[in-house]
Amino acid sequence: MNYIVLDLEWNQSPGGRYRENPKIPFEILEIGAVKLNSRRKTVSEFHETIKPLIYRTMNRHTQEVVHMDMEELKKSRTFSPVARSFLDWCGRNPVFVTWGPSDLFELQRNLEYYHIQYPFPKPFLYYDLQKLYSLGYLDGKKRPALQEVVEALQIPQERRFHAAFDDAWYTAEIMKRMNIKPLLIYKSVDYYHLPENSQEEFTLDFKTYTKFVSQLYPDKETAMKQPAVTAMKCSRCSHPLKTEIDWFAGVGGSMYYALCECPKHGYVKGKIRIRKGPGEDVYVVKTVKPADDEGVAEIRERKASAQERRHKRLEKEKAKRKAKRSEAIAAQKESASIQSRRIRSRVRHSRKKSNTSASVPKAAEKTSAQTTTE
Repeated sequence: MNYIVLDLEWNQSPGGRYRENPKIPFEILEIGAVKLNSRRKTVSEFHETIKPLIYRTMNRHTQEVVHMDMEELKKSRTFSPVARSFLDWCGRNPVFVTWGPSDLFELQRNLEYYHIQYPFPKPFLYYDLQKLYSLGYLDGKKRPALQEVVEALQIPQERRFHAAFDDAWYTAEIMKRMNIKPLLIYKSVDYYHLPENSQEEFTLDFKTYTKFVSQLYPDKETAMKQPAVTAMKCSRCSHPLKTEIDWFAGVGGSMYYALCECPKHGYVKGKIRIRKGPGEDVYVVKTVKPADDEGVAEIRERKASAQERRHKRLEKEKAKRKAKRSEAIAAQKESASIQSRRIRSRVRHSRKKSNTSASVPKAAEKTSAQTTTE
């Protein structure tokens, strides 16, 4: 078994998002990798730049970060032969290691664009060394920059940063210096190829927590109706749990929380992330883990905040409905008033016309009388 410590550099549309190719918004320009054996000793290295075929002008933000020149890149091979060489170099059943979660997702998207097949496993698990370093040496939440960790571990800074091979080399050196063995249970999941049906949905057991990944659903309402999505079991003993606080939405509606209790291990908290998939579809990533006093208090506080937001929303909706009713009543009154004025106006006009018609014969009679007298 070998570790493939990978880093990529890519370009994007120089004309901004509205002029990008939606099938490949990020075009890989450089692949750098270091192969380590099971004892984390360097076996070999891979480095090659790539001639761009899609975005042939460097995006200004990319240019500020990477150390590449478009004129030089034109002398390189295109993506397809470079990618095939890289995948051959990886060998059979490699374990990928990256600094952050983006590289493997973009590698697969570029491979698919150029119709290059590679038997990535499903689920596709890898090691995000940035996350592992945080779990082992920080608070587990912070995601430190590569250079920050290089400095913390006193690795000689003999190479540039933000160059694919140099960043892969630094990442490999960090991995060599870490106490990695107790952290290897914390594999990351790549979400490029999602479960296609309920049979492919999976749960990963990380001993301290479990992670469930669902298939695609048309919307979050449909997803949250699925028993597999909302089911809660103890992450330690898989025992069914007693629900104390059922699933409720957090701020923004893309996160849901729940609090349950295991008769043997105490409180357990659940978190559901609703993530956007291809098109308008969504998928679910659910984590279930033990909850200490602070975690229990956090869920209860979130629930109270959610109830308060719901109350305010209902009051606001009630006020809107009341305002609409008042506007409707006022409009009806105004319409009735206008109609009444119109009726009165027609009556006055009718009476005036009637009076005018009646005065004409009287004048005629007076004239006739005068004529007769004469």
